[in-house]
Amino acid sequence: MVATPNKPLVDVFREMNGGMFPPVVETFERGKTIFFPGDPAERFYFLVRGAVKLSRVYEAGEEITVALLRENSVFGVLSLITGNRSDRFYHAVAFTTPVELLSVPIEQVEQALKEDPELPMFLLRGLSSRILQTEMMIETLAHRDMGSRLVSFLLILCRDFGVPSADGVTIDLKLSHQAIAEAIGSTRVTVTRLLGDLRNQKGISISKKRITVHNPIQLSQQFA
Repeated sequence: MVATPNKPLVDVFREMNGGMFPPVVETFERGKTIFFPGDPAERFYFLVRGAVKLSRVYEAGEEITVALLRENSVFGVLSLITGNRSDRFYHAVAFTTPVELLSVPIEQVEQALKEDPELPMFLLRGLSSRILQTEMMIETLAHRDMGSRLVSFLLILCRDFGVPSADGVTIDLKLSHQAIAEAIGSTRVTVTRLLGDLRNQKGISISKKRITVHNPIQLSQQFA
């Protein structure tokens, strides 16, 4: 397999090592764990469908979201970066239903990287969005005010999962209040109240668990 600039990343992933070892297709329902912190880092993942939440779990039991991965993202790459066999650093959970993944053993990715000089750039494409979003999530969690934290999170979702509509930008994810609360380190009750406030202010609307942000720029300036 030779990576070419116009080839979709998913095709590059499927054809790794000449297609001799097809990736395993895995499906997860929302809330199901893909891997836990401390699990051996033995497989490399490509997100075909849905969204995956990556979080850090601390000794006190607190769990902090560091990224919400969208389609065409790659993850589970720590062994490739360090050059050593290592354990999982994050807790990876299906954030939507369903989540569809392709996975291959780390050894196959290492072999493909040696054989195809163009492949590292393709994998970097899959990682770049993840890195940027992690930085944005850190900024979000730095807000002490939970209202600002929620708005910041909604704006990240607009960027990564937003679909332009006549009413603004619709986040193409079915989001429960509990899922949002878990992502921003809040409670369902608080998130429900804050979302209600935003609806009353005409900043957002919600239909079938999909949130539409009517004017992301104005909302961003309001909570800057």
